[in-house]
Amino acid sequence: MIVDKVLIATKNKGKIREFKKLFEDFDIKVLTLEDMPESIEVEEDRQTFLENALKKAKEYADFYKIPVITEDAGLEVYALNGYPGIYSARFYSIDFGGKEEVRENETKDNANIRKLLRLLKDKTNRKARFVSNIVFYIPEKYGVWTEGYLYGKIAEVPKGDKGFGYDPIFIPEGYSKTLGEFDIEEKNKISHRAKATYQLKKILNKLLKND
Repeated sequence: MIVDKVLIATKNKGKIREFKKLFEDFDIKVLTLEDMPESIEVEEDRQTFLENALKKAKEYADFYKIPVITEDAGLEVYALNGYPGIYSARFYSIDFGGKEEVRENETKDNANIRKLLRLLKDKTNRKARFVSNIVFYIPEKYGVWTEGYLYGKIAEVPKGDKGFGYDPIFIPEGYSKTLGEFDIEEKNKISHRAKATYQLKKILNKLLKND
C-alpha cells in the first residue's frame, strides 16, 4: 500500500503547526480535521496516553478510511504524583487540587498554568517531564506507535509566548529558558513530540519501502 496522504487527527493548532513542520521533508500530503468534509468527536476516556492515542487512531481511520496519525501527550509533575498527566488539556476543570476558573479574555491554557503554579507554590521539587505517544494507523492493515520524553522543571513564573500549553512554565534540562521562549525550529530539535515523530519517521521509511 502506497501512502501518499495522512490525516493529523487533532484540532490543536499548536500541534498541527509542529507536526506539519516535522513532516515537511516527508513525501506525504498532510491533512488535518479541518480539511475533512465530515467531522466526528472521539472522547479521550482511557487511562494512559497510549490508550487514548490508539483509540483515536482507530476511530478516525475507520471513519475516514485513510491513514491517520494521532497523539496523546501531556505534562507529568513529580511532586503532584504525575498530574496533570492525561488530564493536561483540562487540568483546570478536574477536582484534583481544586478547580480553576477560566477568566474572561483568557484561554484554558492560562487557567491550567495558574492552577499548576498554585499547587507547586510550596513545593521544592519542581521536576517534570513532557510525554508524547504517537500512533500511525492504516485501516485494516497495521498500526505502529512511538514515544518521546522531554525532562525538565517547572518555572516559578510563565515566560515566553512562542509555544502553547504548558510551554511558558517548562524549562528543559540543560537550558535556562522556558519552551515558551523557543523558536519552533529550536523546539523541534528537543521536544517530546519531535523525539516520538523522529522514531515514527524511521519506522515508516522501513514499512513503506517494504510495501
